[in-house]
Order: sequence, then structure tokens, then C-alpha cells
Amino acid sequence: MWEFSLNLRSENFSLAKQLFLSIKEFSSSLSGVVTSHEEHGYISILIGAKKEYKQDYEHFLSKLITQTICSYYKSEFLSQNLILPRHDKIGVFAFKKALLNFDRETDYYIIGRSLDFNKNLYLESFYNFKLAPLKAKWAELVSLANENRDYLISTDSFIDLLKFLIDNLDICEEEVDIIEEPNGYKLYLGKEDDEDFANKVLNEEALISSIIDLAPQKINLYCHNNSSATNLLEKIFDQRINVTTIGSAAVQKINK
Repeated sequence: MWEFSLNLRSENFSLAKQLFLSIKEFSSSLSGVVTSHEEHGYISILIGAKKEYKQDYEHFLSKLITQTICSYYKSEFLSQNLILPRHDKIGVFAFKKALLNFDRETDYYIIGRSLDFNKNLYLESFYNFKLAPLKAKWAELVSLANENRDYLISTDSFIDLLKFLIDNLDICEEEVDIIEEPNGYKLYLGKEDDEDFANKVLNEEALISSIIDLAPQKINLYCHNNSSATNLLEKIFDQRINVTTIGSAAVQKINK
């Protein structure tokens, strides 16, 4: 029997719950046992499985923990340390999202080489003490942005830097379609098994977040009129986006 525990401080209850549900769902196909309990200020997620599935769990946990650190903890780090001049809300959101995804593969590598699944892992301690090189890397990125804060007061300069960040993100999707709906936007990746966006209507922030995560090579945008989100996408994706302004009847036809 292989046993492992993932431990988080009690104040991170919401994050612990997300991780527990993800691990439990994965474990259901491998006949593993996943439980949790809270004691002495920590929430422990306990995993028990046959030794033959150890590598499967390690691969899954490595990906899950890496993504958690590169999203949840990096987002907190940016919020605490990044000082940006005043710009429109959607532009600042996009800038932080681009920084969150910038040089993601190196972030993943630094985390992956430090992970050890022999017995247990205390997530906050792992992040704070084992990942000093990762935090130093993030600090350099934030310092560069903060030192150029006066330069970024200009909207054109701000957009130029945001475009530079976008252009240097790893492309995760070849082509996506965005269709404006009366109450938001729908995103299509051209995959039959696309469960992430199927039947979901995205607001402006969710649209910007999803597109930056995907960093597509080509974007086809079908919209009724320009919004702050679509205007920003046109500027930062530049030659990679094709915009078609159409009426509601045409949009309904495309949806079908």
C-alpha cells in the first residue's frame, strides 16, 4: 500500500476543498481511498492506494500541485507586490493574467524538480522554503514592472508591454472562435470533447482570462459591437485576431 498526505493550513480551507475534490475524483478510477481531517491548525488530505498505482498518483499530484502554485500562490504574490499605475479595470486584469502565465514552463520545471512524494507534503512550507528560486524569479518580473511604473502610465506604453507579454506566452491552442451572446461570450475550441467551455457563457473578465490562458495562434471574433474586452483583445493579439461585426441573426446561425 502506498500512502501520502497533502497538508494545508486551516485558513486555506477553500483551496484544500478544491484539491480534495480533484484528488478524490481522480482516485475513483484507481480504487484508491481519499479522506481528510483537520487537526492542530492543518487540513490533511490522506491518500491510500495500491503500490502499482503510485506513479499514476505521483504524476497527477505533481501536475495538480504545480498548477495550484502557479495560479493560486503566484496570483497572491502578484497582488501583494505588483504596483501598477491606474488604468481601466479590464486592462489591469489582463496585465496580471499575462504575468501569471509568463514563462510558465520554467515555473513548472522549478516546482517539479523539488517535489517529493515519499510520505507527506506541507504545501505552504514547501512553497515558502523549498521554492525560493521560484519566488526570486517572480520577484525579478515584478521588480521590472514596478521600476517602469512611470513609463506604464501612458496607455500606449502599457498596451505595448502587455502585447509583448502576450506575444511571449506559449501557444496552447491553434485556433479559437469567440461569439458574442446577448449576455456574454461563448468560446469554441473546435473539439468534440471540449468540456471546459461547452454551454458556458463568459463575462468579459472570464473571456480575457480564458484567451490569455489558451494564448491561441488564431482568434476568430464574431461580435455585434466593440466592448472594452473585445477592444483590448484586438490590441494585444493584433495580427492573430480576425474580427467580424455581425447582427444577432448571423450569430444565431453560427451557433447552430
